[in-house]
Formats: sequence, C-alpha cells, structure tokens
Amino acid sequence: MMEKLQLKIRMNEEIAPKIYKIIFLATEIVKKAKAGQFINLYCNKGELLLPRPISICEVNKKTGEITLVYAVVGKGTEIISTMKSGDTIEAIGPLGNGFSVDEEVKQHLIIAGGIGVPPMVELVKFLKGNITVYLGFRCNPILVETIKQYGATVYVATEDGSVGIKGNVMDLINQHNPVAEMIYSCGPKPMLKAVAEWSEKLKIPAQLSLEERMACGIGACLVCTCKTKKEQDWENKRVCKDGPVFWRDEVIWHD
Repeated sequence: MMEKLQLKIRMNEEIAPKIYKIIFLATEIVKKAKAGQFINLYCNKGELLLPRPISICEVNKKTGEITLVYAVVGKGTEIISTMKSGDTIEAIGPLGNGFSVDEEVKQHLIIAGGIGVPPMVELVKFLKGNITVYLGFRCNPILVETIKQYGATVYVATEDGSVGIKGNVMDLINQHNPVAEMIYSCGPKPMLKAVAEWSEKLKIPAQLSLEERMACGIGACLVCTCKTKKEQDWENKRVCKDGPVFWRDEVIWHD
C-alpha cells in the first residue's frame, strides 16, 4: 500500500458556486501521475476518516505542483474547502488507471459533464492532432478557457441556457454529429451510458471514466464495483482499482 504523503497547499479557492480549485506541492505524485487518475485526500476529522477521492486536473512537472478541482458535496469536502495556503493535508496517489493515449490517433473527441470536466484538462495536454471537446453543465461552466488554452476546440451546453446551447451535452453532440477516431468521456452515469450507446452505434472506440461513490479508494472495500463483461458471462470490477477508466465494450450498463 502507498504511504500517506503530507502535501502543502499552495492555493485553495472557489472558482464557481461550491466548486473549488486546490493546488498542492506534490513532487512524488507528479512524477507518476497521468490523466484520468485520482488522489485520496484525508480529512482526519473523527467520523470523517475515510478519504475523499478527487480526480487529477493538472500536473506541473517543472514546479512539482498538482491541481485538483472538486465540488463541495458533504462534510469532508466542506472541511477541505476551508483549508488555506500553507496548510498541509494527508494524501495518497496517484491511484487508479487513467486514459490510454495512442499517438497514432489524430482525431480526438472529448465528452464531459459537470465535475467530470476537470480530469480532461490534463488529458488534452497529451493528445496530438485535432481535439474537439463537448462539455455539459447545469450552469456555471468551469475550465472552458483552460482547455482552450491547450489547443482544443470547445463547445458548451448548459441546462439553464446561460452559456452555449440550452440542453445537455448529448443534445450538443446530436446537433453537431462530430467524427473522431477515439472518444474520451467522464461524467454522471446517465451521460456515460448515452455516450456509450452513441459511440457504439458509430463504431468509434471510447474510453469512459466512471464516477462511483468510493470508500477506501484502493480496492480493498469492494464498494465501488461496476458490472463488466467476461467472455460469455460477467464480473464485478472495482472502479477505484481496475478503473476509473474502462473501455466502452467492457461495461454492462443494464442490470
């Protein structure tokens, strides 16, 4: 098992309502991290001993800094949101399996929604060729300009119609009918299921990063399982250990 690291916080600020960006000095994690992996952050506050898994948004190998973007959804993330520059927090990482990048692929399509957007920032930095990104939000888009800075073409949908088209990200996809050699996606399960069905219909390979509630984050507790294909049968795989990124054809979406 990886040992816990003491990470010094460089910045922790709200970038949208209840959405925070936190930057750590994390040299050892940065050396190994890849797009699609995550980090366990520990609050160490009584009943909040279980870690909070948060996807890696960006790594900076020159400075040794790592950036996470997280939503405040419970007591654990609320405590993390109150931490200041100069504070330290315990962490383990990088964890999980990230996205596979094939240098032969030149036409990339990224589809992400909500808090599934942050891990796509680091991914965009490593893709070569044409990168088209479709993002969906309820409101208050995040990281759009950051992704554009790395050379991607970005389209946005919001459910309230405040930015981009009014609707969800699949409304945007159906409107544009994009083409690609590879799809990468992260977001809520209904969105991933829709992406899986759409990509299968068009016979475009797809890598999907699943969002599941995790307890340990290291594969020991078996809480975050998903149903996957196994020859003529099926098996449960651990999202935290075997994923969070799976190939579309691995995942069984129906019960």
